[in-house]
Amino acid sequence: MIKSLLIANRGEIACRVIRTAQAMGVRTVAVYSDADAKSLHVRMADEAVHIGPSPAAESYLIGEKIIAAAKQTGAEAIHPGYGFLSENAAFAQAVLDADLVWVGPKPASINAMGLKDAAKALMAKAGVPVTPGYMGEDQSDERLKAEADAIGYPVLIKAVAGGGGKGMRKVDAEGDFLASLESCRREARASFGNDVVLIEKFILSPRHIEVQVFGDSHGNVVHLFERDCSLQRRHQKVIEEAPAPGMDPATREAICAAAVKAAQAVDYEGAGTIEFIADASEGLRADRTWFMEMNTRLQVEHPVTEEITGVDLVEWQLRVASGEPIPMKQDELSIQGHAIEVRLYAEDPASGFLPSTGRLDHLSFGAADRVETGVEQGGQVSPFYDPMIAKVICHGATREEAIDDLILSLDDTEVWPVRTNAGFLVRALDAADFRAANLDTGFIARHGDELVPDGVAGEAIWDTAAQIAYDGYDGSELDGFRLNAPGRHSVWLSHRGEARNVDVAATDETDATGYADGDHVIVFAKGVGYSFDTVIRGSGHHSAHDGDIVAPMPGKVIAVDVVEGQQVEEGQRLMVLEAMKMEHALLAPFAGTVTDLSATTGGQVEVESLLARIEPAEEG
Repeated sequence: MIKSLLIANRGEIACRVIRTAQAMGVRTVAVYSDADAKSLHVRMADEAVHIGPSPAAESYLIGEKIIAAAKQTGAEAIHPGYGFLSENAAFAQAVLDADLVWVGPKPASINAMGLKDAAKALMAKAGVPVTPGYMGEDQSDERLKAEADAIGYPVLIKAVAGGGGKGMRKVDAEGDFLASLESCRREARASFGNDVVLIEKFILSPRHIEVQVFGDSHGNVVHLFERDCSLQRRHQKVIEEAPAPGMDPATREAICAAAVKAAQAVDYEGAGTIEFIADASEGLRADRTWFMEMNTRLQVEHPVTEEITGVDLVEWQLRVASGEPIPMKQDELSIQGHAIEVRLYAEDPASGFLPSTGRLDHLSFGAADRVETGVEQGGQVSPFYDPMIAKVICHGATREEAIDDLILSLDDTEVWPVRTNAGFLVRALDAADFRAANLDTGFIARHGDELVPDGVAGEAIWDTAAQIAYDGYDGSELDGFRLNAPGRHSVWLSHRGEARNVDVAATDETDATGYADGDHVIVFAKGVGYSFDTVIRGSGHHSAHDGDIVAPMPGKVIAVDVVEGQQVEEGQRLMVLEAMKMEHALLAPFAGTVTDLSATTGGQVEVESLLARIEPAEEG
């Protein structure tokens, strides 16, 4: 058995591999860039080596640095995780040439599946069903168009070296083919340095079905059943589940047997995934399911397979890489229940899913069965890498139970000030079509805006914010500011430019949660975070500091509505601060006079800096 292991990756997959390796008694070595110096995977590992600047091209993608780190630390083996160099045959060979153990398939197997056209030709020869199309050497415009015309539109043009949705164009009509071909080739050259394409029949109701396979050096290959990864946004997977809904035993047997045949054709060792495209217009059928490609590594969505089989795939990887046979035979593997995984991303669905990076001041996951993450509260979501915060997985006896548990978990997920897609995921999981398993790869695009929360707080959210603000305030300096004190207690709240005076109702009857941070309140409900600015008032007198208007967070002053010496009314807007891509209105806590005005339009301010002061009007 391998005694020491270097993980040539970062984030949640590095943490995932480290946990299993350490449980097996294997010493672990992490590598890290400048941006990851304080990351969770660095602290979890037994040892860590710095390999370069923050950009991946200067650190995680430089194989020589990773191999040098393994040699420096005495690591026996390298696990590539996924992404980065995981499917780089040249790197795999370099690891082997350095007398290290490569935890993955042989370089020849990676090469065999590296180009889509060659892989499809190999699969067709091995008797694996492939999508109707053209993969020939004649790449002239005339030949490609003729083949597309013969297949019948719509067709898909795909770069043979493509991936991640790049180098791919759907063509609906004959007259659009040549322009789409030129665009596809241009993108393929820029992204992969290879503009060779293939033509495939476009499937009108496509389901993305993949089969987990595993091989060893003793000639054994097994499958661990299928996953459905049809819910995608711009060709990127969002929700994955196992087993595939609507998969009957006969179809499962045929597809999984084809996957094993595909792995055997390339003498496969280790964990791999055979991806199929299925025409689900008449349900899942073996004769309408075709090979698409093979991923010669561990997949992001592997936890759902682990949840339904009880297998630790990373443990299997380490055992097989050490020369052991696969720990279980095919007839010992079975499906237990249903598992669903969502990818929790640091992105803002309300702003076109733009990445949201920065410090995770507040981070709390709900009670999911399993959370795979590489970040923690106080850490950073870096702009240099994929913005995934975590994979959240729930397993149930039934699909409906797994859906309900996952929704509850996402309801309780709290992330701030970084925005996430948690609310979007809740809506997708709870959509009637998803619950009914009416799935295909166009699901998200078809449902569109209905899956994106608008971020506008409802009445219950305002009430919760008022209660949180009140409960979180230290009333020792303010006479009469107590829950049981006589008089009316209220909170001025500002949310997205709207200001309200909300009465405080002492009650715990709410589905929302949140926390107060000075004069700032964050409320979470159904996976969405709502930001409020607050000014708290009770029935007593104003203390010396009640009128201090301070910045709730670092930001830019984008509007100043008052001047020095101006008389203002209670709740009147004084200025607007832009921070964390949101506008925050700062309000007068009571009637009085503006003094000590230091804020200027366009000025940058630090957290808790004094921007102005309101001197209370004399009582009389």
